[in-house]
Amino acid sequence: MFDAHFHIVDPRFPLVPNEGYLPEPFTVDDYRARFTAAGGAVVSGSFQAYDQTYLIDALERLGPTFAGVANVPPDITDEEVLRLRDAGVRAFRLNLHRGGSLDGVEERAHRFHALAGWHLEVYADVATLPALDVPVLVLDHLGLTGGEPLRRFAERGTYVKATRFGALGFDVERTLHELDPARLLFGTDLPGTRAPRAFEPRDLELVLECCGERAVYDNAAALYRREPAQPDR
Repeated sequence: MFDAHFHIVDPRFPLVPNEGYLPEPFTVDDYRARFTAAGGAVVSGSFQAYDQTYLIDALERLGPTFAGVANVPPDITDEEVLRLRDAGVRAFRLNLHRGGSLDGVEERAHRFHALAGWHLEVYADVATLPALDVPVLVLDHLGLTGGEPLRRFAERGTYVKATRFGALGFDVERTLHELDPARLLFGTDLPGTRAPRAFEPRDLELVLECCGERAVYDNAAALYRREPAQPDR
């Protein structure tokens, strides 16, 4: 399995309350005790703000088959992007669901992709998300809405994370059947912060049943293990 979306919450590193919320610790050891994956993507949460120390540490401990998805400030330098790339970061995240802004994101997405091969991951409701001019787009948690808005994004080549089923208020099975399996990326979303329930094995079984093995390994492994672009200097 390639777990395309999970969080590491390590209290040794800075944490910032978001809307008054701080998650319980969930370390690399905790993750390994809950799920066994051949590779995966550690995704930065709103409660980690722009701290990268936890992410670099987690990637070092998890090994080279795991990648990072970072929250980065709009004014991040090229040198810092390349430093994060070399540490295993393969994408940057925009969390519109927790107060982020679209201002300048398209320009940054093109810049980061050309510089380091990064793609953009967006946590937002697709019902209100405009089409984005970016090289590669990934949507978290079945776009929070599913249905026709999500299908339109997928038909334009967007990748969709099949994650966080316990917090989604629509027919997940129907949504999975409606999407092209080539666009799906399975993830556990462990530890399931703020969700009514965390990942359960039946979630993985549903993705396999609806979308096949490519959705639980091949698609994400190809996306996150891609060789980064070489900058033109």
